[in-house]
Amino acid sequence: MIPIRDTIPSRCFPLATLSLIAANVLVFIWHRSLSIAQQELVVYWLGLVPARYTNLLSANPSGWPMFGWWPFLTHMFLHANLPHLIGNMWSLWIFGDNVEDRMGSGRFLIFYLLGGLAAAAAQILMHPSARLPMVGASGAVAAVLGAYFLLFPRSQIIAFAPVLFYPLFFTVPAATYLLFWFLSQWWAGTLSQLMPARTGGIAWWAHIGGFLFGLFLHPLFMISRRRCRRLPEEFFWEEFWR
Repeated sequence: MIPIRDTIPSRCFPLATLSLIAANVLVFIWHRSLSIAQQELVVYWLGLVPARYTNLLSANPSGWPMFGWWPFLTHMFLHANLPHLIGNMWSLWIFGDNVEDRMGSGRFLIFYLLGGLAAAAAQILMHPSARLPMVGASGAVAAVLGAYFLLFPRSQIIAFAPVLFYPLFFTVPAATYLLFWFLSQWWAGTLSQLMPARTGGIAWWAHIGGFLFGLFLHPLFMISRRRCRRLPEEFFWEEFWR
């Protein structure tokens, strides 16, 4: 089930959401412009390796730092491949603009980054000895999903699912879609506890931690009322039909 769009239009220009998408895309282009060896080095330097912070003997002898605060931030802007980037940025675009409407751009940006930090902490807590770097914005995006779940439960998500070779389009309530998504992450995260610490794959507990952060802490970032200019496309259609 792949989301296409939601049914709630933005009231304000989503400056923070678009800026985050642009930053992730530019970092991806820069990262892919490097040689294969340099790309790997960047991932290990700027990706988040849990064992680096939980086991003093896990520092890589090749010179990768044992400690350092920057991977907690920089890992959110690195992506393993193009589908990884597109999936995260598409979800951020669908759900982020509405949450930004309710928070304002500045508060939304802080909320997003703190959600990513909470997601990283959850992954480290559940897989403290993992030695492979964690990269991607999915933990921070999950925080946006958690906030959306309570802020816009009656929104409808237009999605499609491939049935054999035929794309089936349908609508589903946002609360149902996001609850199904969260439960699937929880189930996969529970199974991941049975896997070896060095096994690669998806950071399920980062998704869970980010979602719970957004679910419970989003009220701290809300604003009572936000004035904003009309979006350019809204102005265009008003002028067109006048």
